[in-house]
Amino acid sequence: MTGPVTWLAKYARETPDAPFLGTTSGWVTYAQMQSLVNGVRALLASLGVGPGSRVVLALPNVAGTVACWLAVQSLGATSVELDREWSEAALAEVVKQAKPALAIISGRDAKKWARPFTPGEGLPCLVMHPTPPPEPLRALLGERYLGWLSEEGTGEPLVLPAPEVREPEVAQIVFTSGTTSAPRGVLQTTKNLCVSTDGIVEYLQLTRADRAMLVLPLFYVYGKSVLLSHLRVGGSVFMDHRFMYPRVVMEAIGTERCTNLAGVPLTFESLRRQVDLSTVDLSSLRFVTQAGGPMQQDTITWARTAFSPAPLYVMYGQTEATSRLSYLPPAWAPEKQGSIGRGMPGVELRVVDEQGTPVPPGVEGQLVARGEVVMPGYLDAPEETAKVLRDGWLWTGDLATWDSEGFVFITGRAKQVLKLGGHRVAPAELEHALTARAGVREAVVVGAPDGLEGEVAIAFVISDDARLDQSVLLRHCRSLLPAQRVPRRVVLVPDFPRNTSGKVLLGELKKLAAALHFAEMADRAPSSRAESRDGRPGAQEVAPPLGPG
Repeated sequence: MTGPVTWLAKYARETPDAPFLGTTSGWVTYAQMQSLVNGVRALLASLGVGPGSRVVLALPNVAGTVACWLAVQSLGATSVELDREWSEAALAEVVKQAKPALAIISGRDAKKWARPFTPGEGLPCLVMHPTPPPEPLRALLGERYLGWLSEEGTGEPLVLPAPEVREPEVAQIVFTSGTTSAPRGVLQTTKNLCVSTDGIVEYLQLTRADRAMLVLPLFYVYGKSVLLSHLRVGGSVFMDHRFMYPRVVMEAIGTERCTNLAGVPLTFESLRRQVDLSTVDLSSLRFVTQAGGPMQQDTITWARTAFSPAPLYVMYGQTEATSRLSYLPPAWAPEKQGSIGRGMPGVELRVVDEQGTPVPPGVEGQLVARGEVVMPGYLDAPEETAKVLRDGWLWTGDLATWDSEGFVFITGRAKQVLKLGGHRVAPAELEHALTARAGVREAVVVGAPDGLEGEVAIAFVISDDARLDQSVLLRHCRSLLPAQRVPRRVVLVPDFPRNTSGKVLLGELKKLAAALHFAEMADRAPSSRAESRDGRPGAQEVAPPLGPG
């Protein structure tokens, strides 16, 4: 089967001098990337990597990372995609599950990778670094240090015999972000990647004239899909790591003449708060895409105006479906506000009941998907796989409705349904009520265990209005929601704990909610619960600072 390795070889022959990958250090052409891949492939082969091998990639967004990923693919091996920000314990657990032959890591992370493994269990490591690593860095890894790779992919390729090129069956194992549970390894085949990429190319109408501004990490399936879709058509990608200064990145769109920008909700929230886009040259933009979780409707409205005339594509996907399942055509946006659209090319979506029978339009059910983008399963987890893959359908875990034209509207997560006073309640209903209040930027509602009621709702809110407090927000909720659905308490926070893709870590919020509710119940007599529910003085209203996790 042809795949990313074949695509690179095609354009290295046909348009060798065309730019493929840019960073703040400069551009790498298709021919140069092919040369880099050849060198890394020869090095990995000399270390025993071949068909069936697994290689950990825990790297930043640099040209060398792309060369390493393509080199692994070209050997028929499987990459294990990891977030560098994960804890040492999480990395060690993932390595235990994946059983890789070696890891390619950033020199900046050598201390983290040196500690989790005992000498007898040590994982051999290639180190990616701007310059040859100094002796203290190599000493951290000891005998496990295998060698050095250029971080920017600008070094001379190694002169070693190049083994035969072959695309792997399982291209990569991507570990889920673990926002609600322990990470699982999702198996993604080369066929998954090809079908997903071709579908994205089709609905975005990509050509070799397109150039992406990529601020998303490459280990994240959304970021990888941007890279692969542009590689597929011979286009180019500019990777910019400076999003802590969002205006600088927006200015680079004009300088580098990027035709598209991909972002998650946090990307657009940051731009909305920090950059006046009317003062930046965005004339080269052809379109903008958003995925990675639901975005507030007012932010969607802002983005459609701020980036105009470039249209905004709201998209939906899952790691278990390679990257993308649906998109909302911009022409339908005014009529289908709040929808994630319909299935992308090659994907069929349905909203079904617990037995898998499609429900009528407007009735809530579970969203399921079918197509060749769907994973073959989780790594060494047949029981977990069987829960989500049923009769050829992927059960996404999302609750949704659909209309008579097949447009889907997400209403919540099936596993996150709260049981409040005997009623099943989607957190999204409470979150929508809170964000309807002016001054509320974001809201997340989770459940906390309660000895008498079983579960209570705790709301975490980010506010732009210093006048808002718990009492104001609870009164607002009572004006919109039935009494049994009003949150037990509202906790104001400066930010939510998030992973490096910007997704909220619900597990962390659940732990905090449980601790806050337990402390309140321990300090309060049952007769005072009504006071807490009404938000009168005495209830804690502001949580300790929460930052990106």
